[in-house]
Amino acid sequence: MAKRVRVMRMSVEQPLWRALTGYRVLTMLYAMGLFVSQYDTYDRPRIAVVYYVVLFVWTLATLPRVQNAAACTKRFLAADLSVALVGIVLTPLAVNEHHIQTGGPTLPSIWTAGSVLAFAIKGGWRWAAFASTPVAVANLIERGTWARDTVHNVILVWVASIAIGYVVEVARASERTLARALEIEAATRERERLARDIHDSVLQVLAMVQRRGAVLGGEAAELGRMAGEQEVALRTLVSGGLLPVSRISEDEAEGAVVRAVDEPEDSSAPVDLRALLAPYASAKVNLAEPGAPVPLPPASARELAAAVGAALNNVHRHAGEDARAWILVEDEPDEVIVTVRDDGPGIPEGRLAQAEGEGRLGVALSIRGRLREIGGSAELISVPGQGTEVELKVPKVSRGKAGTR
Repeated sequence: MAKRVRVMRMSVEQPLWRALTGYRVLTMLYAMGLFVSQYDTYDRPRIAVVYYVVLFVWTLATLPRVQNAAACTKRFLAADLSVALVGIVLTPLAVNEHHIQTGGPTLPSIWTAGSVLAFAIKGGWRWAAFASTPVAVANLIERGTWARDTVHNVILVWVASIAIGYVVEVARASERTLARALEIEAATRERERLARDIHDSVLQVLAMVQRRGAVLGGEAAELGRMAGEQEVALRTLVSGGLLPVSRISEDEAEGAVVRAVDEPEDSSAPVDLRALLAPYASAKVNLAEPGAPVPLPPASARELAAAVGAALNNVHRHAGEDARAWILVEDEPDEVIVTVRDDGPGIPEGRLAQAEGEGRLGVALSIRGRLREIGGSAELISVPGQGTEVELKVPKVSRGKAGTR
């Protein structure tokens, strides 16, 4: 299957930035509405008007700054918090004493919480605790006393911002873990695909060179010995696997970066499986197939034909050059069944498990691995002295991965 690299970005914190953007606009309008509704409690309304003009312009002008963590710099956060603190401290200069004693809202009102939440989303709970502290001090200065409602509001902002900051940190850690898991899965699937190709080509050539070299003797025997050593080394590499290189997003605020390797499913017309199996027919391989076409999706047809080829290679290698094989193709309503049978000596009980333990992954990868990728299954039946039968089943409609039997 062809492979390419596709970059997919995930960020569970991005909705928080969008919510913060809306929160800042709405709370700015709310603060201005409170001013209009409580205009009589302001001794110096001009101070409030000037502040609200600055707040209006600042909020709208800085909307791009709260779109993501990259744009929300430390300098902006400091300036944004300063706007909130100045509004709190200016409140006693704009309102009358009754407004303050009755617990009336400050000039920025709940807009202040948006500045603290920006710290929380950007840097986690520690940044949130840092930003909440000067807000608490400013509120106490504005009120002039440790009133119950003031303390209540200060604690509420403190706890909420720290909690959100902690949730953001947990979400980022979960993203990195998920990205790593998906990366390992993609690398494992690519490793299995390469292992199948290697088994179908390079390993077989090396094994043939080793056998022929031993027969010819002389320098050819030395060449065969070297080929045998390389075959063992290559099998060890294939069975041992490749450790994927960890790739971390350059900007963690954008979320984890995952590189998917699967090529999109081919949407071309179905392929007649008979055309792909016809080359396997020979004097020693009998092919029995339906008279009508056996259509399958291109990827499924290719993988099924390759699995049949791998089964025939096993027949030639383990049953001998003179062994005969039969291929039977059955076109069922929901699936296609291909059976490969030989008249060899069969496989001793436990031999497959032993072969996989030694790094010989022909059945595990070249046959079962191929079918698992297209949602099919493979069943191997072998009786010593009575040959081996491999039954391959592939659904006509792809179901994704399926377990093997």
